[in-house]
Amino acid sequence: MTHIYLMRHGDYIEDLENGSYQDLGLSPKGIRQTELLRDRLTRTGEIKADVFISSPMRRAKESAELLAPALGIPITFDKEFEEWVCDDGTSTPEEFSVLWQQVPEEQKLFFRFMAGYETGLEFSGRIQSALNRILREHEGKTIALVSHGGVIAASFSYFFGLSGAIPMRVSLGAENTSITHWFKPVHAQKWILERYNDYHHL
Repeated sequence: MTHIYLMRHGDYIEDLENGSYQDLGLSPKGIRQTELLRDRLTRTGEIKADVFISSPMRRAKESAELLAPALGIPITFDKEFEEWVCDDGTSTPEEFSVLWQQVPEEQKLFFRFMAGYETGLEFSGRIQSALNRILREHEGKTIALVSHGGVIAASFSYFFGLSGAIPMRVSLGAENTSITHWFKPVHAQKWILERYNDYHHL
């Protein structure tokens, strides 16, 4: 049986005031959230991971490092699981919001908000390709993955076999440090969503 547990990073601090976007890592709230998840996993032993992967973005990296004692295995950092970043942060949130609203909903996935950055469709393709890779590499094992809200949302396109080119009709809002668990029984052809957005430790 193959299991993958996707855990979103804790709450974090963004710096948008110095002309570019910076991820300043976990906030005090995010540290506490992640400690609560670590304590839960230590207490319950519910994730017996064979493989521990994390996005190397600072908020995910710090979350993974806090969770590592509960899982007891080394962390592998994989850039393919970084969050979608569609611009460099030089626009104010208000300016970007105006641009976002100007793009028709059906075109948002295809629109490149800044040269050199991914479209939404390219991001979805990256995440789905990365999931396919690690699930093939670690078939029959249990994978723990610390990542981002956008990565968790993209996992639904992968596991449900949805087109990344069609705007989703639902909004997925995974809470910080929540757990989403997919698994596939031996010899089965289809994945099962066991739980989504489990943040009972908070």
